[in-house]
Amino acid sequence: MADGTAPCACAAGRSRRSRAWAELLRLPALFSVPGDALAGAAATGSAPGSRTLLAIASSLCLYEAGMALNDWADRDIDAVERPHRPLPSGRVRPAAALTAACALTGAGLALAARAGRPALAVAAPLAATVWAYDLGLKHTPAGPVAMGAARSLDLLLGAAATTGDARPALPSAALLGTHTLAVTTVSRQEARGGSPLAPLAALATTALLTRQVTRRSAPPTRGCRQGTGTAHGLPGPRWPARHPGQEPAALLTTALGAAYAATVARPYFHAALNPSPPLTQRAVGAGIRATIPLQATLAARSRGTATALLIAALAPLGARFAKKVSVT
Repeated sequence: MADGTAPCACAAGRSRRSRAWAELLRLPALFSVPGDALAGAAATGSAPGSRTLLAIASSLCLYEAGMALNDWADRDIDAVERPHRPLPSGRVRPAAALTAACALTGAGLALAARAGRPALAVAAPLAATVWAYDLGLKHTPAGPVAMGAARSLDLLLGAAATTGDARPALPSAALLGTHTLAVTTVSRQEARGGSPLAPLAALATTALLTRQVTRRSAPPTRGCRQGTGTAHGLPGPRWPARHPGQEPAALLTTALGAAYAATVARPYFHAALNPSPPLTQRAVGAGIRATIPLQATLAARSRGTATALLIAALAPLGARFAKKVSVT
């Protein structure tokens, strides 16, 4: 009996520890991270390469560093509001969570350095923003802005790593950051509930972002043809030349934009009608999951069709794992 129960007890203990760390690091939310760098690469007009993969790995490390640091910084608050969380419940030691945050931050910066100086130049302020948010800004009015800035920098990290120039990705970064700001604003009342204004504002923001990302970008002027003009031979209007794949890309952008809006519309609406903790947490979870179709929409908008489809494929995986471990 003793020989048979000891291995079972050890296996059960490992399973509980693994479960605790999965909850601490909110592993299902990781599926929302690779799309940042991939959308950044698409915004530059380049296909993802080996340096983009390094940027993705760096992003994953910095994201998980933020998760561990978040629970370490909020362990006293969670002891009152969320005693089931890994730290207040005693399933993970605070020192272990802080050590993990430091190690993951170092790994993230090292991976960014491997991707080149431009990538490190973005990853360093990204890491600083993550630590500043968790240690000081989270419970201030600047918290949602800091979180939005972190997502924006994460997208720029992918652009900087891929081509060395993050400037073409600034519009996409601003749109993704705005979405994150809205979700973070809602999350500030997920433990206690609160006003319907935050989910209503997030719902309005989603509508505006959907309209913005599905608008057709200005077609390139290179290769345009002049019209035949008037009867007097004056030059007529310039019509954009059709580019192969432009219409499918526009259709894909519209479809992905609709998927983005559909992911959050109902949860935000329900949270606005009844801003209770369960419905607010559900809205926050939907907002996190909606990051993936938004990233895919941004990639499709930049004519990165293959990249957009790759990002979109992460959504069902994230939803599947979210049924086992909460993303909030």
